[in-house]
Amino acid sequence: MQANFPGLDRFDQAILKVLSEDGRMSIADLARRIGLSKSPTQARLKRLEAEGIITGYRALVDPIRLGLDHVAFVEVRLTDTREKALAEFNAAVRKVGEIEQAHMIASNFDYLLKVRTHSMSEYRAVLAEKISSLPHVSSTSTFVAMEAVKETGLFGPLENVS
Repeated sequence: MQANFPGLDRFDQAILKVLSEDGRMSIADLARRIGLSKSPTQARLKRLEAEGIITGYRALVDPIRLGLDHVAFVEVRLTDTREKALAEFNAAVRKVGEIEQAHMIASNFDYLLKVRTHSMSEYRAVLAEKISSLPHVSSTSTFVAMEAVKETGLFGPLENVS
């Protein structure tokens, strides 16, 4: 089942899907894949970029091939959750390279971090020296991932758009 995104027709959604699989695709190949001619495809692509729906293009790097196969999810509880404290925590988190993702959570803890390192011993050092010393951290709880079952973007398999 394909998600419904307000303001995006099936061709816009197809552009996003195809480019999420291969952002280096030529306009001609993209047009062929979505079933439109080159000019309207290019116009739609420029509009999606101008509207900020497409925010950029980047290379996807396989962290496993780089030896970064240790993934831990860390629940973080803060001592203070007022706006100033949250802003300080957020700014500090952005500076820690091992933190791949950080999400503020509505739960009995405040943040969920995804941390990627080479090993458990490296993770322990990151936790002790970096995460635990972030502003306003009260406590943490770690969950180590044994296997990534699904890590994908927003769009699933390309469906027929014509």
